[in-house]
Amino acid sequence: MTLSPKSFDLEIARGVAAITLRRPDRLNALTFEIYEELAETFAALGEATSCRAIILSGTGKGFCSGGDVDDIIAQLFGRDVDGLLRFTRVTGRLIQRIRQVRRPVIAAVHGVAVGAGAVIAAACDLRVASKDARFGFIFPRVGLCGADMGAAYLLPRIVGLGHASELLFFGDLVDAEHAARIGLVNRVEPDAEAARACARGWAERLARGPAFAHAMTKQMLESEHTMPLEAAIEAEAQAQAICMGHPDFRTAHDAFKAKTTPRFAGDE
Repeated sequence: MTLSPKSFDLEIARGVAAITLRRPDRLNALTFEIYEELAETFAALGEATSCRAIILSGTGKGFCSGGDVDDIIAQLFGRDVDGLLRFTRVTGRLIQRIRQVRRPVIAAVHGVAVGAGAVIAAACDLRVASKDARFGFIFPRVGLCGADMGAAYLLPRIVGLGHASELLFFGDLVDAEHAARIGLVNRVEPDAEAARACARGWAERLARGPAFAHAMTKQMLESEHTMPLEAAIEAEAQAQAICMGHPDFRTAHDAFKAKTTPRFAGDE
């Protein structure tokens, strides 16, 4: 696994890993190589002690316009069913890696986030959008199932079944204000720069926090939605007991008593 990607930018500083898509001339459309390298990078960041939070953003006029029409879509028409399934599994693997990485992931979205770009944003833990952001799960508009890359798993949990059904059946573009009203984004900022600044501020705040506890929170959010209440309460009891046995719990207590800022150890 690599932390030196070739198809996008990666910078790690002060505990924050910033991934920036850099195909502005193609609205950061994805290629086969970018899918693979992004998945590998998220997996590698999960093992990197220098990384405690992740930001995902794009250069140019948009966040991500989905799969590249020439580099991916045109080539799919020449594949048989097995070849198509290999491709769709590759795209889904990226979403799985984003959800599995033991770090909070924040999407800073400006301009278009459509198709795979919209699903990638949905897979992140938090989403900050610029006022000009537009989200579209446009798969039905190109004759495809609205449930792609985990969209039908992610969206009902974020916006509820009714809004998810509307987004996935119609494939309409929704602006940032609409996305905020239905809970698809956490915050709307005036422009792309402000959205990235907000995402950076959140990521740095998370990076200063208890990485082990944040990893446990993400795991619980991912696991508990399929549990009955009794099982969820037991899972949280075990998770919290484990966190209480971690050095960060004592660190936070001692800092509170001393009226100082805690310096958490990490996720060891």
